Amino acid sequence: MKKLLAALAVLALAACGEEAPKPVPVAPQPQVVPAPAPTPKPEAKAPEAPTPDPNKELASRVKRALEGANLVGIDTSASDGKVSLWGTTPTDADRERAASIAAKVDGVKSVDNQLKVVKGS
Repeated sequence: MKKLLAALAVLALAACGEEAPKPVPVAPQPQVVPAPAPTPKPEAKAPEAPTPDPNKELASRVKRALEGANLVGIDTSASDGKVSLWGTTPTDADRERAASIAAKVDGVKSVDNQLKVVKGS
């Protein structure tokens, strides 16, 4: 029995002399974060058609009117209702007729007739 008590005393002293065991690190539990409420997406809008240039539209209408009167080869440009005619005509009468037709097109405020008379054009 003395041996048993001596062994217990040695074990007890040995246990007291050691450092306390370090705690085993515990892996952190993943936190469950609720998903954010889905934000409503903006409605997809059809791309807007580019707005046409009113000056180009006016010049185009004048050119079609001239071509409809069989006056071809005349270039047109427009700026705020002022239409310019460029090119050549075979007669002075065609030059004046082109200016008259251009002036009658809706939206034309004035006509700058830069047409040149070239016989045979």
